[in-house]
Amino acid sequence: MTSAPPPYNGPPAPAFAGPWAAPATARPPLRVWDVVLTIVFLVGDAVLALVMSFFGAFLAMASDPCGARDCNTDLITVGVLAAMALPWIFLVAGLVVSIVLLVKRRLAFWVPLVAAVLIIGSWFIGAAFATAGVPGS
Repeated sequence: MTSAPPPYNGPPAPAFAGPWAAPATARPPLRVWDVVLTIVFLVGDAVLALVMSFFGAFLAMASDPCGARDCNTDLITVGVLAAMALPWIFLVAGLVVSIVLLVKRRLAFWVPLVAAVLIIGSWFIGAAFATAGVPGS
């Protein structure tokens, strides 16, 4: 009496594939709270970028005493443009990094928080340039 052979399940897995073989890793589970928190923070970053860009436009008032003083208007302009453009650059950078981390299923909620600090700091960077263009300030 002969029985049917066992089904073929493929070649046996090697016990050790060597240091050059990539380890078989499963994707980490999706963290819904991280996705929701990241999206909420990114929306907050967009509002913050709008507000800080608006406040950056007011740095043009640094040129008010320039009628009586010899000011560097190019430096003031760089400061105003930096304060108005850098928040949007930091927002886009935070958005891209957040999306990449979410696709890789890594924690991403911290990226919009760092972007928020950079967005706020961009006004101070622009203010430093704008005030540097006005002597004696």
